Amino acid sequence: MKFPGARLLARVVLALVAVAAVVVTVVGCSAAKDASKSDTAKANVGDCINVTKSSSTDAKTEPVDCSSEKAVYKIAQTFDKKTECPTDYTSYEETLAGGTTAFLCLAPNFKQDSCYNESPATGYKHVDCTTPEASFKVVKRIDGEADELLCGADADSFRLISETPKITFCLAKPKA
Repeated sequence: MKFPGARLLARVVLALVAVAAVVVTVVGCSAAKDASKSDTAKANVGDCINVTKSSSTDAKTEPVDCSSEKAVYKIAQTFDKKTECPTDYTSYEETLAGGTTAFLCLAPNFKQDSCYNESPATGYKHVDCTTPEASFKVVKRIDGEADELLCGADADSFRLISETPKITFCLAKPKA
């Protein structure tokens, strides 16, 4: 049975179905884009990460509790595009299909009495103090201040984080 306006009603229904399909596709793509980010890229300012594989082009990282010895970096800033980080920080960039999906500025989160390996190409990694790869030991950590004069005679170098939060790391060569 046909009735007047049936053709118009059919067109309106088809148009509504098409709009609903477009909305589902757009929402699905947005969710898929976030789903493609690693746990590190989804982390927030103040969260900490561990570097499980050091590499200048393909590092592997994981979020960890900031109190862990393996929490080598604390996320200081997050961005959706490549940005210049303060000089005290290390940068982490995650890309997908040639575009940046996450860009993080990372502050060192060294623990007092712990040792680390430092590489210009791959950054910092927590290591056992007795291994030959240990570059330095943190003999003192001072939160809230960035002043190398606070380091004692047992320190032979230092690292300062002059951005908020300010931190002074007093360093020495590890004793094997």
